Amino acid sequence: MIALLAVVCVFAGVWAASLPPPAMLRLTSIMPTRSAGEAAERATAHRLADRLLRARDLLSGGRRDVTARRAAIVELCDGIAAELAGGRPPGAALTGAAEGLSALPRIASVMDAARSGDDVAACLERAATAPGCEGLRLLAGCWRIGIDRGGMLASVIEGLAEALRDEQTHREEVALQLAGPRATARLLAGLPVLGLLMAVALGARPFAFLFGTLPGGLCLGLGTGLDVLGVWWTRRLATAAEELR
Repeated sequence: MIALLAVVCVFAGVWAASLPPPAMLRLTSIMPTRSAGEAAERATAHRLADRLLRARDLLSGGRRDVTARRAAIVELCDGIAAELAGGRPPGAALTGAAEGLSALPRIASVMDAARSGDDVAACLERAATAPGCEGLRLLAGCWRIGIDRGGMLASVIEGLAEALRDEQTHREEVALQLAGPRATARLLAGLPVLGLLMAVALGARPFAFLFGTLPGGLCLGLGTGLDVLGVWWTRRLATAAEELR
């Protein structure tokens, strides 16, 4: 938090130092003219900000999909265990528990295999390749063990559901602790865009420099690369922290 406040204060100081003199501000207010180049700069800055917001929404949406898939796998295991405890055969128990779980990709192929008597475990392993569906690989192993040993399948899948539920609870606790660092990283990643918007608002033409000159192109490439590297490294650290040891 102290480091974030320091960055914000330094940025505010640079902004205040870059403001034009009061006489220039009064003259601008009296003669409000805007060239075509300035309008293009403003439009480009707004488009850049919109793209950044859409990219963040896509990342958040992907994280929500992974969480929904993990929760659906726990629900699937609970449903299979309940169906087996009620006396239904394994294939019918799986199809009954899987109905309505649209969050799981390839679940339709798994249900078809269960109805036709094909290799259900192989279909579960293929479905486990999607992000957030790692638990289906464990379910495939439990399915093979339970089919070989008969009546143990219900208790084995019930234990798997409990283990997956504990794992998801652990991930949620870690994600809650990482919410602050992730928000800070997103804020720092967006500061360059904020700086460009402020420069355009002050009448400067940063895009003409960044895209029209060699030094500007070098600065743009280096800055973009460092920004992307920082976002990637932050996500890598957060993902490593969420993984179970």
